[in-house]
Amino acid sequence: MILEQHGVTLSGIASILHKGSKGYWGDFMVRGTRREKDIPTAVREICLSFPGTEETVGHGLPDFKVIGGRIFATLAVNHHGDGRLAMWLRMPVGDQLNYVDAEPEYFYVPPYVGTRGWLGVNLDKGLDWLRVAKLVRGAFVEVAPKKLTANLGATIDITPPTRTIDPIEFDPFVANYAQACLQTIRDVCLAYPETHEDTQFGNPCFRAGKKNFCTLYFRDRKLMLSTWVGSESQAALTFDKRYSIPAYTGHHGWIEINLEEPSMTGEAENLIEASYRHFALKRMHKLLDEQTNLK
Repeated sequence: MILEQHGVTLSGIASILHKGSKGYWGDFMVRGTRREKDIPTAVREICLSFPGTEETVGHGLPDFKVIGGRIFATLAVNHHGDGRLAMWLRMPVGDQLNYVDAEPEYFYVPPYVGTRGWLGVNLDKGLDWLRVAKLVRGAFVEVAPKKLTANLGATIDITPPTRTIDPIEFDPFVANYAQACLQTIRDVCLAYPETHEDTQFGNPCFRAGKKNFCTLYFRDRKLMLSTWVGSESQAALTFDKRYSIPAYTGHHGWIEINLEEPSMTGEAENLIEASYRHFALKRMHKLLDEQTNLK
């Protein structure tokens, strides 16, 4: 095994993940941070106060929609590492830029839906929560059928949250166990010639030259590792339920595994090495062979 020859392995990941913290959720709950109302709780209180609404998940973000109908609000927590604690709201045509131009500290044009007139609202910059509730009400009215808005009444009297959000919920990589796992993966990936650490969509990744060959991210509160395997291997691997095809990159031949599964430790080593070799240039292969021969 090339990684063992370089003096680094992933053998410690299982003990890191299952000793004490028990992963993301364990680290989060140990802190006891759900005793006070935080900003996400306040957002849910407002959005679900309107009749016939529900919370769903779309593209990894909590969406609030009319049941059987359209989305009127999305909660965006550090989306792709943008550092924002925000909402995206459906707005009447032409209103978006009026808010953004007048108060850019509170409002912005969000990605994806911004081109359709949606408004980004920063929730941790001091904007009054009664005003937030009024904006959400307007977004709800934009999409809800008249039978739900006929007797809607005034904006709810929301009690402001007393805290923002737990740092681990905002960025799971600040958790102690996540930092330990990231360091282990970092040691493995950077042992290969001409590699460096970077970010992709706000998540840590590792590049061979300019090519990304390994990415870490959280999905459903689980620490995932994604590497390239090619379409043929991808199809074969997914017969094993421990492997899955990631969003966005899956159609390019990438695979993902849950690093919190102890049985995947050895598999991760093989996947990282194969992905590196695929993207590495000839001179990198030569350097790797030279390093191997020195062992």
